[in-house]
Amino acid sequence: MITHKDHFHGSDLEKIESVYGIKKEDILSFSANVNPLGISPLVREQISSHIDVIASYPDREYTTLRTAIANYVHTERDRIIVGNGSTELISLFVDITRPKKALILGPTYSEYEREVSLVGGRCSYYPLRNDSHFNLDIDNFCSKLSDDIDLVIICNPNNPTSGCITKREMRQILDVCKQHAIYVMVDETYVEFVKHPEEISSVSLTEYYNNIIILRGTSKFFSAPGLRLGYAITGNYDLVKEITQHKNPWMVGSLAEAAGEIMFSDTDYIEKTRELIDRERDRMYDLYSESDRFIPYAPSANFLLLEITEDGVTSRMLFDKAIQNRMMIRDCSTFPFLGDKYIRICFMNPEDNDRLFRVLTN
Repeated sequence: MITHKDHFHGSDLEKIESVYGIKKEDILSFSANVNPLGISPLVREQISSHIDVIASYPDREYTTLRTAIANYVHTERDRIIVGNGSTELISLFVDITRPKKALILGPTYSEYEREVSLVGGRCSYYPLRNDSHFNLDIDNFCSKLSDDIDLVIICNPNNPTSGCITKREMRQILDVCKQHAIYVMVDETYVEFVKHPEEISSVSLTEYYNNIIILRGTSKFFSAPGLRLGYAITGNYDLVKEITQHKNPWMVGSLAEAAGEIMFSDTDYIEKTRELIDRERDRMYDLYSESDRFIPYAPSANFLLLEITEDGVTSRMLFDKAIQNRMMIRDCSTFPFLGDKYIRICFMNPEDNDRLFRVLTN
């Protein structure tokens, strides 16, 4: 086993190549949580006919793109803000609101804490526990909300636990946050992968609450991380105006604008993605449940959190074993509240899922 202190993100294939001496092209990433079907066939088919758009500036208002997104998520166009990936929109929102204290559901994505700290704020975590299967106790969580908190950050479905908060539960959280003048930022990066997204997504709640902003992107579900196209949804029109005034013009390039307008209408691709993930999520959860090496936590998104139960086996060891077999998993030891007994894998095509299962369980 190679001894190293590097932490590898799903996009760090160049770093993997230099550390392990394995060509990045030969490594299948189960860590990036990206749609295994690849980019939308409609985008692949039509984007070449739109290549001339790079000779012109995009529409400053991104009217057609925002209309396509609004139709896709079933909301009004005026509630949509587009940006250079959802990460940039998170940064913009935090920079504008400048929270002094944020409460984050953890374990989760580290970028939230980083962005809050960059504006001088401090973060505390509400821990999700393995003894409750990483499910949120809504009543207990709401009892921890107070006037000294400015911002609540929720990843839904959560990364890396793959658990969900329902829209009904989110409404309860929003009601309590409203009483304490707390803004709620909901990252819905993975919500399109869930079996019934209409029961989980908070988009419809933006019609009734002005203390919520929802972040989404095209990197994961639409397998387009290189496109850097993200969007935010909020019913707070003052916030829409403020973000629009603060963001740089033309945050989304002409080619990304054209691709976005196409991909949100590719209903065949969207349906095939959901069918594949639904089938593999159930199948792989059942398979790992039968293994003596792991406790799998019931997944809602396109990835699965596994707790290693076998003595003497760590997340670093399984990471190295997978890499030696040309597959990359997520060592979760760097997530808050998780140690070196947790890994995360995403669902790929059936034959690849089976190959990883054999490597991890033998």
